[in-house]
Amino acid sequence: MEMEERSRRIVQSAVELAEQGGFEAVRLRDVAAHAGVALGTLYRRFRSKEDLLVAALAQETEAFEQRIAQRPPKGDTPLERATAFFGAMTRAFCRRPNLARALLKATVSGNPELAHKVASFHELVSRLIVISLRGKPLDGDRPSESEQALAWNMQLVWFAMIIGWSGGLHSQSAVIENTRAAAELMLRGSERSS
Repeated sequence: MEMEERSRRIVQSAVELAEQGGFEAVRLRDVAAHAGVALGTLYRRFRSKEDLLVAALAQETEAFEQRIAQRPPKGDTPLERATAFFGAMTRAFCRRPNLARALLKATVSGNPELAHKVASFHELVSRLIVISLRGKPLDGDRPSESEQALAWNMQLVWFAMIIGWSGGLHSQSAVIENTRAAAELMLRGSERSS
């Protein structure tokens, strides 16, 4: 239990430092000092800055999942609900731009040791998209192959757009609108093949 509290403090410290100065501000020595733990304690839990930031991404995504559970995306159609979901997710992600860019940089670092953690993030987002498309919780029901494919591809578009946002290529509203347009095309194609 004590280690979990320390891990939580370490991750929160990384989040605070990233909010202030982005990826470069998350120096492990500074994170340890900010969290009030020894550097060795940090290294026992996190192998690298990227590992620490991917853990922060997981924490942020779980908090977003709780907000979605309390206030599910509204809309009468799967497209309306998906658009509401991607709008909420984009706003939540972009409201702290330095942190968002740091999390993205860690996610795309190419570190093979983090692949399963990054995959967990993508799986969670896909599950939230399926919930949004259905307009109700999964309640133990497995998504169909079609739902999984739709969610995965919608997420890929959103992720590519959010990376573009992080580099200054897209505005926040462009991320939402382009993801909505892609979701509309995918849903229309899915209806035709059903």
